[in-house]
Amino acid sequence: MTSATRFSDLPLSPALMPGLEALGYSELTPIQAQGLPAVLERRDVIAQAPTGSGKTAAFGLGVLQAIDAETVRTQALVLCPTRELADQVGKQLRKLATGIPNLKLSVLCGGIPLGPQLASLEHAPHVVVGTPGRIQELAAKKSLQLSAVRTLVLDEADRMLDMGFEDQIRDIVRKLPKDRQTLLFSATFPEAIRSLGNAMLREAVEVSVGSGSEPATIEQLFFEVESSRRAPTIAALLMRHQPESCVVFCNTRRDVAELVGSLAHYGFSALALHGDMEQRDRDEVLVRFANRSCSVLVASDVAARGLDVDDIGAVINHELPTDADTYLHRVGRTGRAGRSGLALSLCTPRELPRAKMIEERQGQPLRWEQVAPLSGKPRAVPQAAMATLRIDAGRTDKLRPGDIVGALTGDAGLHKDAIGKIDVYATRSYVAIARKQAEHALARLRAGKIKGRKFRVNAL
Repeated sequence: MTSATRFSDLPLSPALMPGLEALGYSELTPIQAQGLPAVLERRDVIAQAPTGSGKTAAFGLGVLQAIDAETVRTQALVLCPTRELADQVGKQLRKLATGIPNLKLSVLCGGIPLGPQLASLEHAPHVVVGTPGRIQELAAKKSLQLSAVRTLVLDEADRMLDMGFEDQIRDIVRKLPKDRQTLLFSATFPEAIRSLGNAMLREAVEVSVGSGSEPATIEQLFFEVESSRRAPTIAALLMRHQPESCVVFCNTRRDVAELVGSLAHYGFSALALHGDMEQRDRDEVLVRFANRSCSVLVASDVAARGLDVDDIGAVINHELPTDADTYLHRVGRTGRAGRSGLALSLCTPRELPRAKMIEERQGQPLRWEQVAPLSGKPRAVPQAAMATLRIDAGRTDKLRPGDIVGALTGDAGLHKDAIGKIDVYATRSYVAIARKQAEHALARLRAGKIKGRKFRVNAL
């Protein structure tokens, strides 16, 4: 294996350089430095890597380098546990593929209508990213042909097994050529993952990258509570620490819904993220959290797997998870990229064995503190710095972020510093505006035009 430290040290196709430059990638992360050489040599790889370690590029560059864009057949399949993660992976692969002419990539997930996906498969995509259930369904209908797949990627394989996708994965693998390359990425290495790897990989190179210095930068505090006092305790913690952004993890969808309602009662603007939501609603929640127009996200573990936000100020465990791996994955959402982080965990007496398990896993005593639950609505609840406007137009209308900025700084009269993150989708766009100026921006956009045309604009 090479001791490469930069992408330029690797035998990458020149067609991949524009994508790397567009993403600003030059130095290899540890998972890329250890895994990419074997991936590019077409070896099977089983890799343990935490979220945010650069694993998408670690497998994505290998996937794209092996594609023959002149051959219109599906040559690579990437399986992900959730729609959010599949969308995130799809977006990054498209950026990496900027310099590959005529490459077609399709994201195929459940929870959205089948019709448009069937239509998109009339001309086979070179790369498919999707969730196991929908890929299995499309393959069974023979709409998705897998006989030419040269590379299979199992991304966040541990979570796919947790969600009960093992049978679907094995069924899909039976439809693939035996001489393919298989790349398995997982945040944890339980026995089930090793069993899956042994069944599907051949003479695999094993790579393991820890979370580096992250745990040392995360302050972890535990609070013993009564089960009925979880919501007022979380409200008290939010008032005490006032994180700019916070993810509260719940073990069930019901807990997610109940906690969002309770936090609203205290005056917090919290949003829910769980698997029962429609795709458009999930997209909007993720957009609002990422652009800082929502400071508290209440989520289930599965829904949060595709969360692509680097700077999360705090993580709160509404209830301790049943295994230490899930706890570590949750905690790893804060304190990323060398920043300090904060993890606050509620624990009822019934959950003390789970706390003990976490303590044993980390090899050091847990730090316990006390906090008084809120007894009433606080006077001044911190509000998110931004607000989101939705424009009912997008890529199909040839709308670009620059057009939105132009309308806001032109007719609307906003200073560019008042404009935050802009997300443009196929038929809609979202722009974050400094909260105090959002109402003014909304009124001016409704009265004016964007790119010479009138579009419907609403505040979320």
